[in-house]
Amino acid sequence: MISINGVLLIIIGILIFELIIFLHEFGHFITAKKFGVKVNEFALGMGPKIIKFQKGETLYSLRLFPIGGFCAMEGEDEASDDERAFGNKAVWKRMIIVAAGAIMNIILGFVMMMIILIPHKQFVSNKIASFSENAVSSQTLQVGDEIKSINGYGINTSMDMNFAFATAKGNDLKFTVIRNGEKTDLEHVKFGTAKTEDGQEIIQLDFYFEGIENNFFSLIGQTFGQTFSTVKMVWASLIGLVTGQFGFNEVAGPVGMTSAISQAAASGLERSFWDGFSNLLFVMMIITVNLGVVNLLPIPALDGGRLVFLIIEAIRRKPVKPEHEGWVHAIGMAALLLFMVVISINDIIRLFS
Repeated sequence: MISINGVLLIIIGILIFELIIFLHEFGHFITAKKFGVKVNEFALGMGPKIIKFQKGETLYSLRLFPIGGFCAMEGEDEASDDERAFGNKAVWKRMIIVAAGAIMNIILGFVMMMIILIPHKQFVSNKIASFSENAVSSQTLQVGDEIKSINGYGINTSMDMNFAFATAKGNDLKFTVIRNGEKTDLEHVKFGTAKTEDGQEIIQLDFYFEGIENNFFSLIGQTFGQTFSTVKMVWASLIGLVTGQFGFNEVAGPVGMTSAISQAAASGLERSFWDGFSNLLFVMMIITVNLGVVNLLPIPALDGGRLVFLIIEAIRRKPVKPEHEGWVHAIGMAALLLFMVVISINDIIRLFS
């Protein structure tokens, strides 16, 4: 039976997810208004309208299914004679409007990261302070080593460190460290290993890092650094999928994300409500940054795909024919929907297996 705290976290999770969608669409909305573009409708959710009201030229609506939203601008997908139509504005203004949604998602990720970090008494540096007893890695690493990269992956924050170790293949790693003020490459760095319940072998860290005191300046620095590390992690994951470093089974769709969110919140609740909330917020932070980064990819139907056509227009000094751009986005949307269906089926199979 779900506890009151569990129910509360579910409600908070839904609200945060809606906030992620709202701020993305609000980014488009506020920049469109700023540049004088006519906005016909601003909607949160999809499907039938639950609540709607007209204010000025814009219809505001809350729709039944909380799985998206949209900011419908005049002349966005078709030609319009209205001088305030999206397509009739300067190309640089349209670029800002299109990119604003993704930028808002990354800004939200920054705010979430700061909320997560505020309660910490200390932050983790990347400088080794000591080793545990019988540490295997002490054969190669030394106290005072400042880790700069692991298997070529740059290390600036604890999130970089976690990602590098989580994606490391095998137990023979290459480190780059700053030792005695000099950059040093270390080959064949080894650690002890352990096996998970499903038989997967994982690396066991056998050293401790120096702490960084939590004050105003270190909090701001860590917030920027950890948010940037999240963006870098998303890019590295996408590149890993394309190059085959990560398999298709490691991709999560809506069902998989829901499962991950619930598991993270539940594990935190075992300790306290704040830990549950912090875990929930951390997963949501990754989701909003992921949404921001992926939306900027040059994929048809996404904001990045629209940006590509605007860049082409800026270079050619004339737009691509709307019907041609529309076909490209329609094909892209169909491919994305098919991809989401396949991933969702894979999520469901993985849940039951």
